[in-house]
Amino acid sequence: MRHYACAILVADGRVLLGLRSPHRRAYAGKWDVIGGLVENGESMDEALRRELAEELGIVPVAWESLCTVADTGPQARGEATYHMHVVRSWSGGEPRLANDEHTALEWHAIEDACALADLALDAYRSMFRMMAARSV
Repeated sequence: MRHYACAILVADGRVLLGLRSPHRRAYAGKWDVIGGLVENGESMDEALRRELAEELGIVPVAWESLCTVADTGPQARGEATYHMHVVRSWSGGEPRLANDEHTALEWHAIEDACALADLALDAYRSMFRMMAARSV
């Protein structure tokens, strides 16, 4: 099983999602949270920091674990567990595209994120609703 460190950046009641690049093998052209594979010997926190630096050019300052999401669908290429973290504070300025994994970044109100037709995983809808219930 592969484990992924994933971040849901939150600011002013909105969440940041990335539109996955068309060349990506999994979930190309879908709106997704930011994150990636936890490498061998790397802690979850280390992976989260590395992924946000690589993909958004930022360093997380304050975050908390939200939930895990299992993915056994065909695009997962085997069993995958996504460890979701809510990131409320970061350094390095406004998040920006720092590599080619995404073609766009957009802030969405939580209720609007739930309504997106092209989310990478349907499980994100219940996750976003959980966040709204917690007044994240």
